[in-house]
Amino acid sequence: MSHATTFFEQAGRICAALDHDAIERLALALAALRERNGRLFILGVGGSAANCSHAVNDFRKLCGIEAYAPTDNVAELTARTNDEGWETVFAGWLRVSRARETDALLIFSVGGGSAERNVSVNLVRAIDEARSRGLKIFGIVGRDGGYTKQQGDEVIVIPTVDPAHVTPHSEAFQAVVWHCLACHPALMVQANKWEGLAQR
Repeated sequence: MSHATTFFEQAGRICAALDHDAIERLALALAALRERNGRLFILGVGGSAANCSHAVNDFRKLCGIEAYAPTDNVAELTARTNDEGWETVFAGWLRVSRARETDALLIFSVGGGSAERNVSVNLVRAIDEARSRGLKIFGIVGRDGGYTKQQGDEVIVIPTVDPAHVTPHSEAFQAVVWHCLACHPALMVQANKWEGLAQR
């Protein structure tokens, strides 16, 4: 089989193996967040950070959820990294944002963070900060879910079907899952442009 055939066959297996009930629960939890006028803070690093920016747009525009990604502010991100350290960059951002119990954290990560392995420790510290402030913890993560899965309230784990493709599948399926959420009937309040045109 070609690489493309293998990759997309694996993607099909992931679609079938995803916990659809967990995604439904996350949709309802996000609807409840909006109902209580809570804010959604979306955190990730690397490719997941880019996904955060796109997801913020979708949750704000299509779902009417007040959402933010600290990685969208490169000046603050790099100042905090330079002055305070990479490990605490997101925790400090949450403190200044006055994150509170009506809000929620949504983590996008390949591994979910691990202090023991020194991987995405900034996500670990952010989860600890959020937990101490009473926020709900949500996630879309790969591998075994890491610290996000251990501490989270509703966490979608992208199934590993090939250890050689954990990162591309995890980051690709972050997008698949959040798009599923953004068009969920419990969340969507504004149609996408092309679908809206089709209804005229």
